[in-house]
Amino acid sequence: MSDSPADTRTVGCPVPLGGERFLAGPARFYRELRRDHGPVAPISLPGDVPAWLVLGYREVHRVTSDPVLFSRDSALWNMWDSIPEDWPMLPMVGQQPSILYTVGERHRRRSAVLSDALAGVDPFELRDHVERFADDLIDAFCGKGAADLADDYARMLPALVLARLYGFPDADGLNLAHAVNSLVNGGPDAILGAQHATLAMQNLLESRRATPAAGPAADVAGRMLAHPEADEFTVAELVQDMRVIMTAGHQPTAGWIGNSLRLMLTDDRFAASLTGGRHSVAEAMNEVLWEDTPTQNIAGRWATRDTRLAGTHIRSGDLLVLSFAGANGDPQIRPDQYALTGGNNAFLSFGHGDHRCPYPAQEIAETIARKGIEVLLDRLPDVDLAVAEQDLVWRPSPWLRGLVNLPVHFTPTHIAGGPQ
Repeated sequence: MSDSPADTRTVGCPVPLGGERFLAGPARFYRELRRDHGPVAPISLPGDVPAWLVLGYREVHRVTSDPVLFSRDSALWNMWDSIPEDWPMLPMVGQQPSILYTVGERHRRRSAVLSDALAGVDPFELRDHVERFADDLIDAFCGKGAADLADDYARMLPALVLARLYGFPDADGLNLAHAVNSLVNGGPDAILGAQHATLAMQNLLESRRATPAAGPAADVAGRMLAHPEADEFTVAELVQDMRVIMTAGHQPTAGWIGNSLRLMLTDDRFAASLTGGRHSVAEAMNEVLWEDTPTQNIAGRWATRDTRLAGTHIRSGDLLVLSFAGANGDPQIRPDQYALTGGNNAFLSFGHGDHRCPYPAQEIAETIARKGIEVLLDRLPDVDLAVAEQDLVWRPSPWLRGLVNLPVHFTPTHIAGGPQ
């Protein structure tokens, strides 16, 4: 699509991102926005704060490919004078010292410290960790014949595995998993959860710096400190980056597990998974990244100068919210919305460009999700929904796509390794 002056669109009234219209069906919500406004739609965030929702696949790709024109530096926002100190979205767009809001060459070096540390994770050890923690979680409910796979399983497994990869003892990892869940849930315990996670990671880094006897290859924390470029950054900055990856790695992976299990329990196309088939587990996970990606929308990018995007005039300092879910459903790249996605990995669920999810982190998330699902189905082969599919409730967040609960029942079974 050209961005010539003749293409400039007439902007309608901003549409609230979230609320009843969104909850009635996100896919329909995105289709209606695209119909009414095109691939870039005016939206309002809490408090009637204006922003742009980038819905088009090509447009999201363009924005994320041009960090000079569309920066991650939130200091550029032209709305700061109107934003109250208690605005609920400040944790998402506020000026922070983490890697998320670092730009340019400093971001590249900072990203290298984190990515290289994650790349050092041994894939065989990773699978062993996933299987062990998955078995431990299943052991806690397998004898009951019923469980909530969202709370009891999906929202615990990624954080436990990531804590172990970081270098935390298993006992500390359980507390950290609960803290991270409190943080991402945004409830009354969110601040305490954030404080616990920050302090735990600070203590871990300081202990590794004081006693590096285990060697830099032992865990992610040790490899970060041993990185050639780590000295450019303070311990506080490294702690922030560890917390970002823990949070960004845990919540979407938990949603990926839960959303994939829901799909396999409700869609006959993936029934083979429930009888031991492994191929359809990967297919279901791929389908979820297209249809119910855990990270729906992300804020954001800020225009560094006046420009046009898909014919829409964007002012310098405007906030753009990237809709990965909207882009994945763009009819220009997926004209048949009902066709199986198969092995098509062109989704934008992990982002794109300089600030995309690091490739090692993506591989770790995929291993945790797939192995976690396979272990569950091996242990509980007759697992089934305990409620009607239409009674499942999605979380109301327009940012994250996941179920509030996933209640199931199954034949009670023995603890792994226990008496048969």
